[in-house]
Amino acid sequence: MPGHRPRLIIERATEAPVPDDRSHLIDDIRALLALSPGDAALDRLEETLTAGYAHALALEAEQWRLERRLGEAARAAGEVDELARVAQLLAGVEGDLGHLRGLLGSLRDRARELRTASAV
Repeated sequence: MPGHRPRLIIERATEAPVPDDRSHLIDDIRALLALSPGDAALDRLEETLTAGYAHALALEAEQWRLERRLGEAARAAGEVDELARVAQLLAGVEGDLGHLRGLLGSLRDRARELRTASAV
């Protein structure tokens, strides 16, 4: 959509926001997992896995940036508020990433089942 700016997952401490397509991605993963193996299309599963892994990489990059910023705030005396804020952001990113990784693992297993079934 022209002029459309994605919403953010959480308030970001950096200039590199991660788009809030995570909620759509998670909805897609859950919908695919809810399908019976015969109803799920392998192509759609693999496309969703690819999008999910790309999003996980973006979250990992954000996690790394926040960890670096947390270290910088810890080294700077008197940055207690910044330290607490970045630690809270980091906890949120870690939670998002853990949740996404769990769902992606389940989806990867489902894709493997479909590949095996289609090879028979």
